[in-house]
Amino acid sequence: MNRKQRRAVRKPKGNRAVQPGGTARSAIGSVDDILIAGLRYHQAGQLEEAERLYRQILSVDGLHANSLHLLGVIAHQRGFHATAIQLINQAIGLNNGVAEFHNNLGTVLRKQGKLTEAAACFERALALKPEYADANNNLGNVLQDQSKLTEALACFERALALKPNHAEAHNNLGNVLRDCGKLTEAVTCYGRALALKPDYAEAHNNLGSLLQEQGKLTEAVPFYARALALKPDYVDACSNLGFCLNYDDRISTTRLFAAHSDWNRRFSCQELMPAVYVNSCSPLRRLRLGYVSPDFRYHSVAYFIEPLLKEHDRHIVEIYCYADVVRPDAITARLRGYADHWLATVDLSNDSLAERIRTDRIDILVDLAGHTARNRLPVFARKPAPVQVTWLGYPNTTGLDAIDYRLVDAITDPIGTADAFASETLVRLEGGFLCYAAPNDSPIPSMPPCMTTGRVIFGSFNNPTKLSPATLDTWARLLNRLPQSCLLLKGRQFTDAATRAYFLSRLGEHGVAAERVELIAWLPSAATHLALYDRVDIALDPFPYNGTTTTCEALWMGVPVVTLRGDRHAGRVGASLLSQVGLTDWIADSIDDYLDIAVKLAGAPSQLGELRHSLRSRVATSPLCDGVAFARKIEATFRAMWLHWCETYKRPSDYRGSSWSQRVQKDSP
Repeated sequence: MNRKQRRAVRKPKGNRAVQPGGTARSAIGSVDDILIAGLRYHQAGQLEEAERLYRQILSVDGLHANSLHLLGVIAHQRGFHATAIQLINQAIGLNNGVAEFHNNLGTVLRKQGKLTEAAACFERALALKPEYADANNNLGNVLQDQSKLTEALACFERALALKPNHAEAHNNLGNVLRDCGKLTEAVTCYGRALALKPDYAEAHNNLGSLLQEQGKLTEAVPFYARALALKPDYVDACSNLGFCLNYDDRISTTRLFAAHSDWNRRFSCQELMPAVYVNSCSPLRRLRLGYVSPDFRYHSVAYFIEPLLKEHDRHIVEIYCYADVVRPDAITARLRGYADHWLATVDLSNDSLAERIRTDRIDILVDLAGHTARNRLPVFARKPAPVQVTWLGYPNTTGLDAIDYRLVDAITDPIGTADAFASETLVRLEGGFLCYAAPNDSPIPSMPPCMTTGRVIFGSFNNPTKLSPATLDTWARLLNRLPQSCLLLKGRQFTDAATRAYFLSRLGEHGVAAERVELIAWLPSAATHLALYDRVDIALDPFPYNGTTTTCEALWMGVPVVTLRGDRHAGRVGASLLSQVGLTDWIADSIDDYLDIAVKLAGAPSQLGELRHSLRSRVATSPLCDGVAFARKIEATFRAMWLHWCETYKRPSDYRGSSWSQRVQKDSP
């Protein structure tokens, strides 16, 4: 139980036990004693014992507000949020003047994604109790969820003024400062939280995540590990650790696989999997596809899921989207229009969502997030659908035994080498595993800047976390070979002065003067982001974690991309994308080759100028942007998976037999 919950169950004053009919009991102390005992069990995390005692009180006094409220807190802790709201509202109806009741109601409503209602509850709690530090802290969380960062900052500062040793408020202040781009100040806040509460697993995790954003991977990993040591069931920290290792050029594929398998070891839950499925085994009937993602919004995933949702043949598939989107936007609305069924899942626990998926009788459930933020891998661990697939949103295996397949291609995951490092059966899609839809408001490409300045500008708009030591060393060698060239980098993290200085110093160690490097932090829209490619002559792909959306965007804006074909999926996506467009000359198989390709392009300004006119149409007419063909390919692949399940379902012992992989590979287009 966290500190907020412990405060919620502190014994309120002045709540007298009353007999049915409204007569005060003479044995008032006995009810108080039961309540105190219930609180002790509650604070110790023994929820069943606490609930039993609260219900014992209510069996005598059905109007006991404190017991109703505390039962609501327990319901919230167990993930039964609708029940929690009902119980706490009953308590408020009996006693509207208890600030803690309103505060905890707001906490449950926030969990359901009902942010406006939650904010009103916290404001009511503060009206009743202005010095209530926890309510200030909780209101700050809601305002942060609503992207009202200035107001959130003020709430956390008020909470800390009232209670300077409020570790959670320090942690949350760090979160909002991080969202504001003030990474160095956020590090200080997390440090203060940990000084006050050294066993604060969430603060360890958050500090690790921030250091990862700054590209300090070696420093980040121990914080994730410490969070897991303190809280072994901390599923997000385990996912974050695996995700972080994808960026590190010193991590072997063997260690990467071990880290992802550790998630499965910790959180697999075979006992929660259905013993049988009610899905009809009819092999050719219309299939129910379920797509699960927090990124049905302005996010890179949307550029690749949209063409598939748009072009799915509704005669052969029925589309269910399970959207864990905290802040829906215009893209959310557009994607929703492509779905037959849409469920906002922010307020659903993993158990509740798994049950809903079973109730919907989904045949094939598709994970689009992997180990990224707000993933629902614990739902997939419960295997609510007979066939489960992961695709698109993550550049590695999930590690989950409960996920059957992973969609890749022969370039990203070569036959004979990649399979050993995947817990899923790899299904290689012919011609590429991605389909891209460019924004409708994309600006028209302009002439490359070198045509007028005579100075080549290399650029990368990838997440700066991807700029590994090997990447920066290679780019420095390139700039040193071409002394008149410059480097333009873009990333949200560059809002922070210390982070900018850190990246400039890393390049400076390799002899690149700061005046040859420009760092741009943030642009207000997709159109202005794309327009920035007008200032780039040649895009450079990082490694061992390539770009995906950034590569597609650069090509769409007429900018060539140089990529290095690596030894893992994340380091081979660039090669896959360029191959789909027929631009294999820009794929390097060594760092020296990478440098030679970039230098050759830099020495051909007329070719760069021609590419600005021709590259977009080449991309648009390539398989990379053929949504119809891609949808048919995916549907045929899913049908092969379904046929195999129908054949093997009657023989559970063969469920993960070798014939599975052979059948899917054979029947896939």
